[in-house]
Amino acid sequence: MEATHYSIEELLVVNIARTIKDDEVGFTGLATGGAAALYITRIPLAAMELARRTHAPNLTILFCGWCHNPELPFPNSFPDSEFDNELLNLRCEAQMTDYPGPWSHKRGDVDFGFGSGVQLDIEGNINSVCIGPPDKPKVRLVGPILLPEHMAFFGREFIMMPRHERRTFVEKVDHVSGVGYPGGLEGRRALGLDRGGPEYVYTPKCIFSFDKHKGRIRVESIHPGVSIEDLRQSTGFDLGLLQDVPKTAEPSAEEIRVLRCEIDPHRTLVP
Repeated sequence: MEATHYSIEELLVVNIARTIKDDEVGFTGLATGGAAALYITRIPLAAMELARRTHAPNLTILFCGWCHNPELPFPNSFPDSEFDNELLNLRCEAQMTDYPGPWSHKRGDVDFGFGSGVQLDIEGNINSVCIGPPDKPKVRLVGPILLPEHMAFFGREFIMMPRHERRTFVEKVDHVSGVGYPGGLEGRRALGLDRGGPEYVYTPKCIFSFDKHKGRIRVESIHPGVSIEDLRQSTGFDLGLLQDVPKTAEPSAEEIRVLRCEIDPHRTLVP
């Protein structure tokens, strides 16, 4: 039975969770600030824990890279940074004194991760460094923040975009912080990237996937209540034909129950 009432954030949590497999290792860092923290940290944590409590009991969650399988639900507050003292008292299966501990991203031990940026282009390249020419940018941003490693070494990357606007989804990013599919899979191989890359992009309006052979983004599904015209007007590149694109699969009543009652009863993760 589908849930009757749910938020966009809950919709994303459930759809991410459904893609996760048992025995995998997933990574998310701790972002700061409003929408960034929600999309890069809190939604991914809720999704991974939902997968663990439903169909992937042997999933390993790497929170900040050194906190393994944090115990949820969280208390009434959420840590503000990766060096927040609250994390020292966070109940979990293990805390590592070094990064990445027993799992090496360069060795291919991390199956999937979550990243974000301020621009994403039609090839799946992501930008978190600057807006405008790199030698004379209009705006300097947070920096690469491990995105090169995410997009090169993890088995697959889930890109979380809190805003779906023409300025965030562009024909070509101003700076490549993480490599998508320039020239498709063959183009990645020519760059020495024989694994990984973006798998899905999650936004408040839709879910994108990729034609990895052509090296181009495509609309996987459109969220309920979002029109095709709205999606086109909010995206800075051509989306092609959308008439046959399905609506994003809705959560079941049981998935919403587990999320709200077991994982996040204090609503510290998902509003």
